[in-house]
Amino acid sequence: MRVVSGIQPTGNLHLGNYLGAIRNWVRMQDETDEDGQCLFFLADLHAISMPHEPAELCRATLEMAAALVACGIDPDRSVLFNQAQVPAHPELQWLLNGTARIGWLNRMTQFKDKSGKNREGASAALFTYPVLQAADVLLYQATHVPVGEDQKQHLELARDIAQKFNNDFASEDAPVFTLPEPISPPQAARIMSLRDGSKKMSKSDPSEMSRIDLADDPDTVLKKIKKAKTDPEPLPSEVEGLAQRPEALNLVTIYAALSESTVEDVLRDHGGAGFGAFKPALAELLVETLRPISTRFNALLDDREALDAILARGAARAREIAAPTLASAYSALGLVRG
Repeated sequence: MRVVSGIQPTGNLHLGNYLGAIRNWVRMQDETDEDGQCLFFLADLHAISMPHEPAELCRATLEMAAALVACGIDPDRSVLFNQAQVPAHPELQWLLNGTARIGWLNRMTQFKDKSGKNREGASAALFTYPVLQAADVLLYQATHVPVGEDQKQHLELARDIAQKFNNDFASEDAPVFTLPEPISPPQAARIMSLRDGSKKMSKSDPSEMSRIDLADDPDTVLKKIKKAKTDPEPLPSEVEGLAQRPEALNLVTIYAALSESTVEDVLRDHGGAGFGAFKPALAELLVETLRPISTRFNALLDDREALDAILARGAARAREIAAPTLASAYSALGLVRG
């Protein structure tokens, strides 16, 4: 079993990133048996399909690497790298562009969503990035790829590309690519803004009080939870009592996710309590959960040499794993290489 998954580097990582995605990567790493392997990459090549600031992309890539290691990704057990250090990704994308079809890419809903009304003004990279996504997983002979609802279409495209390539250029007994299977990651907590329970927690929110950043110190966490928007009613004893109370539901959801319990469990223990009692309990749980993460995260950010070494070591391993597949693809296409 070989699991491959990528994440676009974003700066100002917050609690929503951790509980929504990063923690699931750590679980996948820990649940992979001795014969399996996890490859996790920072999708910095995908990031340039949209307008970006180069300095910010570099900073965000290093910050994401630090966050993943701080949250539990072990570079000695998993292969952690950024795409830009593994040229085989864009190389294979180009080779697969000959197999992918315009009609297939035209059906990709995310291109329509991201390009908006100005499709003619969108970058070619935005249109073809699903082919790079296919290369990302096919390059490593991935057997399984964790996908949410918004990525299922892209994995189906990767399978279509792999199947057509194998049919056109390889024998049935010796296919070039493995067709990856989707796996559903554990249910991720949906964490909302501390200032508006109807909006997701986001780094783009101008209010720093809307989110808990992974780099926040204990005093800052306490302050943000204390000032988090709530309502005057006490917590109910049943989930139905949280209907039409988005801020209350959000705080209870955060508590449940951190304690690895359910909303029902939290309400059973805290139902009837006011927020004057519940907020300190939540803040204490947050501080204890995030303290080792934020300490490690900040230490790594202050040690650029260590971060560079982690990514370089992972990229070297990724290049080694990718080389046979890339060579097979070149050979199957009849391309002569020295």
